[in-house]
Amino acid sequence: MTTFDKREEGFEKKFALDADQKFKAEARRNRLLGLWAAEKLGLTGDAAAAYAKEVVAADFEEAGDADVVRKVLGDLTAKGVAIAEPELRAKMDELTATAVMQVKAGT
Repeated sequence: MTTFDKREEGFEKKFALDADQKFKAEARRNRLLGLWAAEKLGLTGDAAAAYAKEVVAADFEEAGDADVVRKVLGDLTAKGVAIAEPELRAKMDELTATAVMQVKAGT
């Protein structure tokens, strides 16, 4: 194996690791968002955990965050919780930073 091949293999492994961490961080962010929204909906304990799982599952409907935003915003609106999409997206950004730190820390 040449030095170039070894270097290419290293880049491929780094890309795979980065993609894995991004996926884990997005799933963690969605779980945290689900727990946050569950609190707004008045859910606690197992009901809050189940709702957080629903939010994580909603992310697999389509690419991007639109499916998660639609679910959480729809659920909050249906329960009379007043929140605008920009507020929800700001919360998602905040939770993304938290999730990335948690994934990198291995917690």
